[in-house]
Amino acid sequence: MTMEREQAIALLRKYVRNENMIKHCIASEMVMRALAKRLGEDENRWGLAGLLHDTDVEITSADLRIHTKEAVRILREAGIDDEIIEAIRLHNEKAWPGEMRSTKFQHALASGETLTGLIIATTLVYPEKKIAGVKSSSVIKRMKEKAFARSVNRDIIMECEKAGIPLEEFIALGLEAMKERAEELGL
Repeated sequence: MTMEREQAIALLRKYVRNENMIKHCIASEMVMRALAKRLGEDENRWGLAGLLHDTDVEITSADLRIHTKEAVRILREAGIDDEIIEAIRLHNEKAWPGEMRSTKFQHALASGETLTGLIIATTLVYPEKKIAGVKSSSVIKRMKEKAFARSVNRDIIMECEKAGIPLEEFIALGLEAMKERAEELGL
């Protein structure tokens, strides 16, 4: 079963209070919808995965050893489809030793949600702090600067290629998707 967006937002807000984390989840939803459209996949299902991927981030205190374990339980109880739960579960492989992302959907979610952090960090170094002025070439440049946004795992972003999209196109798609909802994202 999939869930309507309004229900998904309500479920997310039940467990996540931090507005910046909510915005990250919405940004991830937008990126996932764009990726699904580009790859001929179901935009609603992929968007739902982006929106709900960090449902347990506050419950688990973002501890990567356990983050997504509670999300699996919460999402199963909510009746979310197993394929969506699997993508969400494996966006954090550290909680599941020995398991690795293997599907286009799983790689897209992990790389897409990680890309949002790089795009937001790039936006915030601009004087006006508005995403409208950010160019994909700037994000690509920042991707190569290891000291910039150190917490953003570049290897995970590169998994976009395992999902079937070259890095430059992936960054452009993600950036444009986030620009479309800039106001909602506070950017």
